[in-house]
Amino acid sequence: MSNLLLITKIDIKESFRSKWFLLYLLIFAGLIAVFFVTGVVDSRVAGFSGLTRMLLLFIQICIIILPIFILITTVRSISSDREAGALEYLLSFPVSLKEYYFGKALGRAFTVLLPIVLALIFSVIISIIKGVSVTWDLFFYYTGLLVVLGFVFLSFGFLISSSIKSGEFGLGVAFLFWLFLLAFLDLALIGLMMQSAINENIIYSIAIINPLQVFRIAAMSMFDPNLAVIGPAAYFILDSFGKVSFILYSLIYPIILGSFCLYFGYYLFSKRDLV
Repeated sequence: MSNLLLITKIDIKESFRSKWFLLYLLIFAGLIAVFFVTGVVDSRVAGFSGLTRMLLLFIQICIIILPIFILITTVRSISSDREAGALEYLLSFPVSLKEYYFGKALGRAFTVLLPIVLALIFSVIISIIKGVSVTWDLFFYYTGLLVVLGFVFLSFGFLISSSIKSGEFGLGVAFLFWLFLLAFLDLALIGLMMQSAINENIIYSIAIINPLQVFRIAAMSMFDPNLAVIGPAAYFILDSFGKVSFILYSLIYPIILGSFCLYFGYYLFSKRDLV
């Protein structure tokens, strides 16, 4: 356990010294600052105002930038150590593969989730200072959504990093994987629905396996309980889950998927050549 925490501490220190972490922190803190400076919290759109309005915009932006940012910063976490010779050096000490792998994962989880949580806390503090109402249940729900989304894509990144020795090739795979989840999967399902006689419920079931799609629909459900914005798919989701069950699904499913990918990545890491 002490070795795991030691690897975690080393990874956190390395991340804090890197330029990507500073950029990552500035992006999310800057987004919150821009929202307040431009008066987003004082505007009202479709009945949403205050911190609720700002969270709506913040969530929509995070759907795009958060997954790819986490992927590109974690996919090289193991491969970079392998290429630099640090992996062989660390494992020459009495450190097990499990301690190294999960220590790296824990350290990277801390560094990728910290800016998100700090940005949300910063938004609440500024809202209270400005006298803007804070919807606490919505705030905690969206914080939970962003944390589980970060966790599942961190797990994807470690799975790719464990499978591929070349860091540059890993970046390409991560980028294509992000594009597949973000756009290609949706376009493929729409085309499949238009050109085939496959039952639409099967297509909807495939769609909600996509963690990005789950995150997107879960974010919408708090502002649009009937999910009218997503059309006929709303009937499938509401009939199959119900609002409360889908909220639980949106939090639990990414954790289960991420845990599986993280452990499968460890299995591949422990079975492949380390150098």
